[in-house]
Amino acid sequence: MKNWKVRYSYLPQQFKKTDQLWNKLKRFVPTGDFTLGKELSIFEKNFSKLIGTRYAVGVNSGTDALKLILKSIGVKSGDEVITAANTFVATVGAINEVGAKIVFVDCDDSFCINVDLIEKKITRKTKAIVPVHFTGCVCEMDKLIKISKKYKIPIIEDACQSILGKYKNKISGSMGVAGAFSFHPLKNINVWSDAGMIVTNNKDLFKKVLLLRNHGLKNRDEIELLGYNSRMDTFQAVVGNWVLPKAKSIASQRIKNAKFLDKELSKLSEIRIPDRPKLVKHVFHLYIVFAKKRDQLLKYCLRKGIEAKIHYPTPIYLQKPFKKMGYKKGRFPRADFHAKNMISFPCDQHLNRKQLNYIISTVKSYYKN
Repeated sequence: MKNWKVRYSYLPQQFKKTDQLWNKLKRFVPTGDFTLGKELSIFEKNFSKLIGTRYAVGVNSGTDALKLILKSIGVKSGDEVITAANTFVATVGAINEVGAKIVFVDCDDSFCINVDLIEKKITRKTKAIVPVHFTGCVCEMDKLIKISKKYKIPIIEDACQSILGKYKNKISGSMGVAGAFSFHPLKNINVWSDAGMIVTNNKDLFKKVLLLRNHGLKNRDEIELLGYNSRMDTFQAVVGNWVLPKAKSIASQRIKNAKFLDKELSKLSEIRIPDRPKLVKHVFHLYIVFAKKRDQLLKYCLRKGIEAKIHYPTPIYLQKPFKKMGYKKGRFPRADFHAKNMISFPCDQHLNRKQLNYIISTVKSYYKN
């Protein structure tokens, strides 16, 4: 493993001092309460309280969270689901798993779906809209909710990258019919491996996803419907209950780091800071800026020991599985622009000011030279 001056993954630091967690796990293991256990119920309750919804259901990934919500509202083969053209494959993978057609809409420079472009994509087959709160930003939910009510199409929020992100003081995931979260190791809140959460205020949907995540079992001996094996492990919930109290401080520090980077990098004419909507609390799962000569800058940063990345170099609509849809490059110009010009820098809660300054000085050095 390369000895980075500014590494990207913060997991070794987050789980460096874990004596308390290991003690909890040592007490948990002898209970044998591994499947849909007490710790999971506690985690679900705590998470719903954090997000501000009535219900939360732990599942085995953020992808499955989206899939089970889609299934619970009856989306099926032949239906259409609208989502963003710049999202990660998990979003479209979930839509594909229920057999629905993926309908892409371009993003704007906040990295969220451009809500103004959605209405013209709606047809009689449209059964759901899945906005992606990409990078930790939150899309224009007021406009989207008006569209949802006008056409009676439910909103499913892909909030996998935006735990505690807000739009007008409403927390991401709490504004649609349901929200999906991910606890993948690189997410702001993580539980050591893939896991996810569904949040909702809809009691019927809550009951449906409870069945769907556990084979459709009404109880040990009765099957209500055919479901999936999509349970979040109780072992993971022990980790989640240890990490979750840190959620607000994690978000706060990421925001602080991002503001510092924004302030300093904005002084460079070669760097453009993306739109930071005033009505949004952006929690910076990803810290991204637009950069001239991006590819050369990326190579320079890597050479200088900064583990910068691109999220993502090829827009999802241009990937191999979507060639049959006939999309040509240029169909979604903002997504294309982002793929060509954006660069992601580390911004997590464990970075110190010296490391942040090193990112800034390195970028300045590249353009100066």
